[in-house]
Amino acid sequence: MGGLRELAASLVVPGPAGVAIRDRLRVSAVDAAVLAEVGVFLGSLAAGDLAERSRQVLGHDAASWAVRKRELTGRSSARWAGSITKSSHDQWALARRGQAAHMAWLRGQIASIGARLARPLGAKADKRAGLVRGYASRGEWHAKSRRLQTLKDRLTVVEADWAAGRVRVVRGGKRLAHARHHLDAAGLDEQAWRGRWQAERMFLAADGESGKRFGNETIRVTDTGQLSLKLPAALAHLANAPHGRYVLDAPVAFRHRGQEWLDRITVNRAVAYRIHHDPVRGRWYITASWQRAAAPTLPLQAALARGGGGGGDMNDDHLAAWQLDVHGNPVGEPQRFFYDLTGSTQHRDAQIRHALSRLLHYTRRCGASAIAIEDLDFSDGTSREKHGRNKRFRRLLSRFPTAKLKARLVSMAAEQDIAIVAVDPAYTSRWGAQHWQQPLTTKTRKISRHDAAGIAIGRRALGHPIRRRTTPPPSHQSDGAGHRTVQARPDTRRREETRPRIPGPRTRSVSPDTERKRATRTSNTVRDVRSDQTWVQDSLLLTD
Repeated sequence: MGGLRELAASLVVPGPAGVAIRDRLRVSAVDAAVLAEVGVFLGSLAAGDLAERSRQVLGHDAASWAVRKRELTGRSSARWAGSITKSSHDQWALARRGQAAHMAWLRGQIASIGARLARPLGAKADKRAGLVRGYASRGEWHAKSRRLQTLKDRLTVVEADWAAGRVRVVRGGKRLAHARHHLDAAGLDEQAWRGRWQAERMFLAADGESGKRFGNETIRVTDTGQLSLKLPAALAHLANAPHGRYVLDAPVAFRHRGQEWLDRITVNRAVAYRIHHDPVRGRWYITASWQRAAAPTLPLQAALARGGGGGGDMNDDHLAAWQLDVHGNPVGEPQRFFYDLTGSTQHRDAQIRHALSRLLHYTRRCGASAIAIEDLDFSDGTSREKHGRNKRFRRLLSRFPTAKLKARLVSMAAEQDIAIVAVDPAYTSRWGAQHWQQPLTTKTRKISRHDAAGIAIGRRALGHPIRRRTTPPPSHQSDGAGHRTVQARPDTRRREETRPRIPGPRTRSVSPDTERKRATRTSNTVRDVRSDQTWVQDSLLLTD
């Protein structure tokens, strides 16, 4: 047990802090033209403000923010200026967090490659001594030494940007900007690319404000579904309603969580809106979002005491789940919820939502109150230094949607009043297969390694050890029940095996050393002689 790492404690994952819902806008050609013109105009203002914020680097303060907002107010409105400057601050902060993450990744890669370069060629890894394996050949060692210098140069540049406060941001996305120079590879022509670029750079977003009519004065959606927006001062001639507003013909009807949204706007609570265009489909959408009050997270024991739980093992193509009672015993049959992660992003998202919906419905039918999942993190698993030349395994980890699965499951489970418990993923598959796969396999039921891992995850969340307790001795001392097993303590290794053979009789009426005494004493019968002497039969006495 000395070589095993320490396990982290299980915890209840906090629920989502916000809600976002979306609806399609079936706008007319006139409305679409107005939305596009307003979005492009505000997008140009947002691009200029982001550039100004980036030039301020670390010298930004409240006074400079007030100057930027005052300049934008004269060209748009006070509320549009507030939304634009807040968006610039958020984008700059996101770029800074990306820089920090990139520096951490570069330092990790440099340390990993440096440790392997210091080892002899072909040296094997030694986990106990903390030694990594060496490179296989001189050519690979030379290539990695060159890569090490490249990574160090990159780290120097990123650290200089970080110290100076410089960020590198592309409004519209760096990937789409790169595709402009490789249109054939992207499968686009210049007109199609231009449409996507314009749609990504448009700005039609406004934060809500509690106490204002329907929770938002800039982009307003009434309880009857009427959508209107405040036009910038430069585009006031497009207004078709009083006070410089434009009312769209397309009604808004939020199907998902519509009642919760209606309850908020009825009492004038803040709701943020964003209008965006999908040039591929030629559709317009509106997204409403708001924050939820922070709810206290249930303690682990309280979350699990309402009816047991279930363990779910996340895999590349399915979720393996098994219901457990409060004592950690599997109940019913194992369940598998399959999904396909190939194809487009929309297809993968739909597959994940469908699988999670089936998992939550199964949990509700079983009466369980919690679902235990592994707290997986494959951020370092896609590196070649971690898994060598196993490209297939690295590709599998790259597409494994751990973060998306956890975020979606937490959000969807909160609506069903089901707690999500995150457990340490160490040894769950290994110990689950070792202690649960074979005992639960029957002639009519084949238990996979993933099913057994689901049991291990659920037992760890419930606070039980993964290893099984063995069968207690029978109620009588005869051998009618077969070999008796040892009732070992939870910390005893290999306690699920049979009891070792102890010399001596199998009854308690005779002391254990009786057999040893019997081997040394003189026997009165021929069949009991256990000495090294050779027995010779006496000649028969012949009488008449």
